[in-house]
Amino acid sequence: MNIVRRTYDWVLHWAETPYGVPALFILAFAESSFFPIPPDILLIALAISIPKKSFRYALICAVGSILGGTVGYGIGLFAYDTVGQPIVHAYHGEAVMERIKIWYDTYGFWGNLIAAITPIPYKVFTIASGVFHFNFASFLIASIIGRSVRFFTVGALIFFFGPSIKSFIDKYFNLLSILFIILLVAGFAAIKLIG
Repeated sequence: MNIVRRTYDWVLHWAETPYGVPALFILAFAESSFFPIPPDILLIALAISIPKKSFRYALICAVGSILGGTVGYGIGLFAYDTVGQPIVHAYHGEAVMERIKIWYDTYGFWGNLIAAITPIPYKVFTIASGVFHFNFASFLIASIIGRSVRFFTVGALIFFFGPSIKSFIDKYFNLLSILFIILLVAGFAAIKLIG
């Protein structure tokens, strides 16, 4: 847990630098199409540092994530063999690509919306949306709603309960780290069970 704690402290440090907001945008953008680390950690760190800017940070995170998701869609649509397949392979997602197609055929818009909100790896869904030619307008609407709900919920919690949430995170950091890892693993497991 020491390395996780050091990473947490390092991320908190970004909130005190002029590069925290650009880093949040870049991380949110990258995470939606290829990068493994979710932007929530930096969003929380920045929002805790200045709770009155929580909604601004949530908006930056949502916009970065939505734009990154469109890049993921483009990767799936235009460059799956050269770029998308290695990304999917890195997440051991080859076996679930056809299941994702079935999920889209069955649930359509709602499949993307669920993926946008939950800890299910969103990048796999953005790439799959392009591969399977999921309607781009529906994909974009689901991304806007889902990612906004996810990040604005975090922003609202910190806006209203900022100092107490920081104390809670500091007090229960190890437990929350384990819970986060469990949720991440559950997200990957859910992808394999879909269909």
